[in-house]
Amino acid sequence: MILGALVIVIVGSLVIKYIKNAKGTIPQELLGQPNSIELTQKTHTVAKGENLWDLSVKYYGDGFKWVDIATENKLADASIIEEGQKLVIPELETKETEAITSTTYEVVEGDTLWNIAVRAYGDGYSWVKIASENKLVNPNIIHVGNMLVLPRG
Repeated sequence: MILGALVIVIVGSLVIKYIKNAKGTIPQELLGQPNSIELTQKTHTVAKGENLWDLSVKYYGDGFKWVDIATENKLADASIIEEGQKLVIPELETKETEAITSTTYEVVEGDTLWNIAVRAYGDGYSWVKIASENKLVNPNIIHVGNMLVLPRG
């Protein structure tokens, strides 16, 4: 009986020692793996006077991406955000875009005058120059294959 009690005490102390040593440590095999708990999205707390356009310009450099922020946050009315509200700023897939250096450009699928102006001049607001130079009746409508003149200078 004494021998049985001694075995229980020794085993008990080994278990307690093991638990104390293992507590709070991360196994070495997990240290090299990506953290599945890590957040991949940023959050933003809305400050007084901010709107989705401003946030879109701040995080993406493109005001038109406000739609992605509104969609991600399931906003019923995207024109109403409140000071102190927490918004998720989603990671968006970025496409490598090549700068346009020529004086003409052929429109491809997915182009907008804004995007063309960003690539040609580094300024989306320069879409007005392109629309004016090409005498576009409706600058919101450009078609694949259209040749646009890009004014330089």
